[in-house]
Amino acid sequence: MKKSLLFSLQDRPTVLVSACLLGKKCRYDGKKTVNPSLLFYKDLINFIPFCPEQLGGLPTPRPASNIFGGDGMDVIMGKAKVINVEGKDVTENFKLGAYKSLELALRYNPILSIMRKKSPSCGIQTPYCEAKNGMGVTAALFKLYKIKMIECAPNDLLIYTGAFLMLLNPSQV
Repeated sequence: MKKSLLFSLQDRPTVLVSACLLGKKCRYDGKKTVNPSLLFYKDLINFIPFCPEQLGGLPTPRPASNIFGGDGMDVIMGKAKVINVEGKDVTENFKLGAYKSLELALRYNPILSIMRKKSPSCGIQTPYCEAKNGMGVTAALFKLYKIKMIECAPNDLLIYTGAFLMLLNPSQV
């Protein structure tokens, strides 16, 4: 017999989510984006929004940034840098934001982290680096700590499916 897909308040899964996907104005350009399919689950999931770039002390809006010399994993290992389009080295801001995001993950023990697709911080695959299919800085750190991640863009609808709920709590289905 299948159990209900609805969770009681105390049984709701906790999920870290890139704050920009929930409509928080934290994108580099200061624009608001939202993924409506995430809002569909707001009463079923304890969302913990986070923005690594803001946590690292960068303002909003801010100049766009790219990873030079590798990808996010290389930044974490001290082998690559993050430079914004004005030529300023913001590597330490990206690393600080990644580690503060990790602190949130360790504190709240989420079952999943939903990362902003293509971001030089959150992207599981970002075009804003010199490595083919390279990861963003925070995504790389989460990978090192074995935090389960998926990436999502504002227009992605894939999580409307029951597969998303199964990912959150397979014992409920």
